[in-house]
Amino acid sequence: MTYQIAAGQAQIARIWDEELVDQLSQYIEIPALSPSFDPNWEDHGHLQAAIDHVVAWLQERPVEGMTVEVHDLDGRTPVIVVVVEAFNQPAADSTVLLYGHLDKQPEMIGWRDGLGPWKPVREGDRLYGRGGADDGYAAFASLAAIQAVQHNGGRHSRCVLLIEASEESGSPDLPAHVDALRDRLGDVCLVICLDSGCATFDTLWLTTSLRGLADGTLSVEIVEEGLHSGNVGGVVPSSFRIIRQLLDRIEDVQTGAVTIPGATVEIPEHRVAEMTAVASDLGMAALESIPFVPGAVPVGDSVVEMLLNRTWQPSLSITGADGLPGTSDAGNVLRPSTSLKLSLRVPPTADEQQVLAAMKRRLTENPPYGARVSFSDCGSGPGWNAPELRPWLGGALERASQANFGRSMQLYGEGGSIPFMGMLGEKFPKAQFVITGVLGPESNAHGPNEFLDLAYAEKLTNCVAMILDEQASVAEPNL
Repeated sequence: MTYQIAAGQAQIARIWDEELVDQLSQYIEIPALSPSFDPNWEDHGHLQAAIDHVVAWLQERPVEGMTVEVHDLDGRTPVIVVVVEAFNQPAADSTVLLYGHLDKQPEMIGWRDGLGPWKPVREGDRLYGRGGADDGYAAFASLAAIQAVQHNGGRHSRCVLLIEASEESGSPDLPAHVDALRDRLGDVCLVICLDSGCATFDTLWLTTSLRGLADGTLSVEIVEEGLHSGNVGGVVPSSFRIIRQLLDRIEDVQTGAVTIPGATVEIPEHRVAEMTAVASDLGMAALESIPFVPGAVPVGDSVVEMLLNRTWQPSLSITGADGLPGTSDAGNVLRPSTSLKLSLRVPPTADEQQVLAAMKRRLTENPPYGARVSFSDCGSGPGWNAPELRPWLGGALERASQANFGRSMQLYGEGGSIPFMGMLGEKFPKAQFVITGVLGPESNAHGPNEFLDLAYAEKLTNCVAMILDEQASVAEPNL
């Protein structure tokens, strides 16, 4: 018997309608901030509440050969581990690894009236609230797909579902868990990750690359206390002016080009071709969801250049600041210090650790005016460039997209980071990857008004089910 696609689609639709919208709504209500944003996460208990909520649903699934556990390591966030033994498949010596996370970004300001980060609101196919799309739905969708395969004549290899709780902090805890679980993971031949994005909601998008990340806090101190600007202005340099000078060492202020050694790489020709195809197909629609203020323009002279800028060029963002009072509280005081949180996206194939080290040197060596300069709380995560698609997987993805969207699947690079993918690529060099997700136009992950497109999530769940079934039908999936 073969997998009955229509029957599987009907079952997945019921699971989404009858269970998953409610489950995700309850999950959205939990302020499960990632450890970087909630250092006291253990005492607050929100991450644990999210884990308990997801585990309770997973354990109730009518899935044959399944075990569910929470893997704990001292001093680290837990990881949910679901193992489902091979189903209807004699050769059970390979593993499909499915990945997601349940920790969240902070609240962020700017939510429109009636919405909020911990307030689930459904409007048509949109379920608003923090974490539903990034990435709370992944655990539910992954097991719903496995359930549909088993109940509708399909087959699947041994599956391991890993749901972590530190991804939004750069996945600092996950490598230790993966090392501890190495024997449990087995021979990983396929990785399915639902934590990425899509350029549109009308087809299956496969992520072909992810940028890496290097970040830290740049601090400048020039005097030991605040001083009257009328008395010392012109004698004591502003800490803000000093920090501007330091930023000029790593970024061209006119163009935004990052000037750190090793931060720019040669872009592979086939990735340029992919972005050219997307630009030809979508035009400015590929970027139209960016909410520019009236009259503002993007960086780049063409859609292709803009797409490559966001996927294969380094870019610097200032994501936070200390030492600056609100404008309504600002007196005529020359402040003693300024601190900025720097977030540098690095190209997929760049060495993010070398870039971080070079950035620190440039920022801290020979400080202007002898100021006290530090670059602390540093972190980095690797980028990722997908291996070439093997014919069986390319065919499976195309058939899944046609069956659920009526369109061919599309290839697309993403500008964000999933550090786990780079680590997996090193640990399992023969594995194939299906990196995809629901973060499409206006879904605004990490920002206000984040939403999950329910119709797209349901279709993506169907695609995962079909891919699992086809993978198990391939005699030698690593060839």
